[in-house]
Amino acid sequence: MGNYNLNKILNTVINADCVEAMKKIADNSIDVIFADPPYNLQLGDALKRPDNTDVKGVYEEWDSFESIAEYDRYTKAWMNEARRILKEDGTIWVIGSYHNIFRVGYIMQDLGFWILNDIIWNKTNPMPNFKGTRFTNAHETLIWATKNPKAHYTFNYEAMKALNDDVQMRSTWEIPLCTGNERLKNKQTGEKLHPTQKPEALLYRVILSSTNVGDIVLDPFFGTGTTGAVAKRIGRNFIGIEKDKTYIEGAIERIKNVKPTTDSQALEFTCKRKAPKVPFGAVIERGLISPGDVLYDEKKKIKAVVRSDGTLRFKNEIGSIHQIGALAQNSVTCNGWVYWHFLNDKKKLVCIDELREFIRAEMGYVGE
Repeated sequence: MGNYNLNKILNTVINADCVEAMKKIADNSIDVIFADPPYNLQLGDALKRPDNTDVKGVYEEWDSFESIAEYDRYTKAWMNEARRILKEDGTIWVIGSYHNIFRVGYIMQDLGFWILNDIIWNKTNPMPNFKGTRFTNAHETLIWATKNPKAHYTFNYEAMKALNDDVQMRSTWEIPLCTGNERLKNKQTGEKLHPTQKPEALLYRVILSSTNVGDIVLDPFFGTGTTGAVAKRIGRNFIGIEKDKTYIEGAIERIKNVKPTTDSQALEFTCKRKAPKVPFGAVIERGLISPGDVLYDEKKKIKAVVRSDGTLRFKNEIGSIHQIGALAQNSVTCNGWVYWHFLNDKKKLVCIDELREFIRAEMGYVGE
């Protein structure tokens, strides 16, 4: 499939149904997808505030489905195309509410996606429950998943930690709803241009955490262009797909006014993966560890023997430090550099990552 020239649709918005548009995009060509699909809210009667004024909910045609089964069919259709166009190491983010996110997650797993996290976006300024019949709906859920669990997907862990005052970023995000000047308005009526415009702060965290400068982020439900605005701001490429021409007009004008970061050094972020690659074999070549030495997990319950070619022997299995580390834990993936330890001259257990950093220092690399 695919007859779009990828370079020609970069940083543009395609006016089409997302399923039909994605069918024209080549296999394995997109780094990350952010999807904000219809929630199928099924609100029914108009909602009133205590002062009898109308609450501006979501009553648009694009959020209306005849049945749950129809919604499921639609979800499978766009998600199948999304999976096809993602690169093998690509990831997808899907956001939703309690109305749809559980069905979305179920379908994602059925289609072969491997869920990495569910993120709770805790809205610090949620709309109250005016009827007083339920708890206030103060959060939405994002599912982050990878196409291939064995591939080395992008996660900028150190950048997220730095963004959070050097504390590990958790899966609960405190971010307010989109308000003020950021909220796009209909020029004729002065009302919200889109009922569910997402805040740029939310997309900033999504994009910074899971992409690198120059990556392609596709948003199949582009709306008013939050994904495109943030991507342009921090040096990523975007492709938007949107059916509503009014939303597209607002998105294009919005993105045109975004000033991109032109300082390449300012676009850099804390990331150990930018350090020079060091194979485990280099540790053996330099005599820091010798063939026949034993490596252990941090509790010294698992052990493996180092072989002359840099592989490990664990029971009857042979493989890299990462493969054997994953096997030992009965896990899909493993960072062998942080899993395995050796006994130094003082019989103290030391992580082998210290040996990698020693080699990098020899190479003249100074870590951030």
